Amino acid sequence: MRTPSGAGGPARRATLSRDRVLRGAIAYADVNGIESLSMRGLAQELGVVPMALYKHVVNKEDLLDGMIEVVVGEIDQAQGTGQWKHDVRQRILAAHKSLLFHPWARAVLESRSSMTPAMLDYLDSLTGLFLAGGLSVDLTHHVMHTLGNRMWGFSQELFAATPKSDTESLNTQRNALPRQRPHLAEIAKAAAHADPSSTVGPGCDDQFEFEFALDLILDGVDTLHARHWSSARPTTTASD
Repeated sequence: MRTPSGAGGPARRATLSRDRVLRGAIAYADVNGIESLSMRGLAQELGVVPMALYKHVVNKEDLLDGMIEVVVGEIDQAQGTGQWKHDVRQRILAAHKSLLFHPWARAVLESRSSMTPAMLDYLDSLTGLFLAGGLSVDLTHHVMHTLGNRMWGFSQELFAATPKSDTESLNTQRNALPRQRPHLAEIAKAAAHADPSSTVGPGCDDQFEFEFALDLILDGVDTLHARHWSSARPTTTASD
């Protein structure tokens, strides 16, 4: 499936640049998925010969790095308010929104062997929000590990999406839950939501679950910060 080609031939023959190549690749992946993106297909979409692309990107990996540079670089990094929990929450939700708009970006982010400059800049700014809020370097270090991929706006799903070919098997398992696994059945019943358009699987609201987990982490961090937590004495309790 090809993306809309725009109006007229002259527009397709506009001067090629790295930015145009990267944004063309992003637009293509947004519509067709990252799996179908190829240098030959992108060249056809941009109205150029494949060799013309190599004046602006070294290879497919350089193209993917550049696409991530654009997407991460456009995450809204609003000026901090000085309230670290609010600022961090807004920054990560902005990343979540960006990845929802570019669903292919998650897989590409996870596939990078090293971080691009924009990725490092984002991490630096996020770390800065914690430090500006008064959190210690020690606590901030451990918080960043705890956030994991959630800092980029996504998290590991509880269950992988079920292929359509396995629907019958899934239904069989679901019907057997109350008898075989009653505790899991109770959780499954509680997961029902009214808006199926927001779900990533049967009964799971992606946006709600993402925000719930993010708030749970940040509230926990706030508690540790108030206790002056240190990894030198990680068992500190509220009574200490």
